[in-house]
Amino acid sequence: MTKKQPWKVMESENVEVSKFIVKKEQVQLSNKDEMEFSYVSFPHGVCVLALTEDGQVIVLKQYRHAVRHWELELPAGAIDHDDSPLATAKRELLEETGYQADQWINLGFVHPSAGSTSEAIHLFAAKGVCKAGEQELEPSEEIEMQLVGMDELYELIGSGDFRHGAGLAAVLQYQCLED
Repeated sequence: MTKKQPWKVMESENVEVSKFIVKKEQVQLSNKDEMEFSYVSFPHGVCVLALTEDGQVIVLKQYRHAVRHWELELPAGAIDHDDSPLATAKRELLEETGYQADQWINLGFVHPSAGSTSEAIHLFAAKGVCKAGEQELEPSEEIEMQLVGMDELYELIGSGDFRHGAGLAAVLQYQCLED
């Protein structure tokens, strides 16, 4: 496979929309054609596959207005400016669930929608999680927490009830480590 150069950015403009920045760029493609390309410049995030000592997984049910639906997800959140992905994963797990872990495994990262955002989500497995406090949710977070066995999580994935992209990636990466 021949290595191609990245597109050349001729002009770039940032358009702020709420908490997002839409990048609007005039680019020159590899074949020298020019076109306008836009995408959402989005902070990186984290997703945590949290496992208790007895193999239960923390699954969250959270309302997602963009899709107008309550979604099953793993704990996740955006990385603040100066935080590391691991520090963010620990904070998000504690805030969203009230749980902490004694063992953390870096599962790499994914680009959930590389055609439309610059976002990367860093994946972690947290093993040996135990209750350390209460949830500390943001005003826009409506989260119900439940513990499910890994087999039940696989059933939720297979039935299409668990569609959280970063969560699916974390489960797959973890499964690859365990095999």
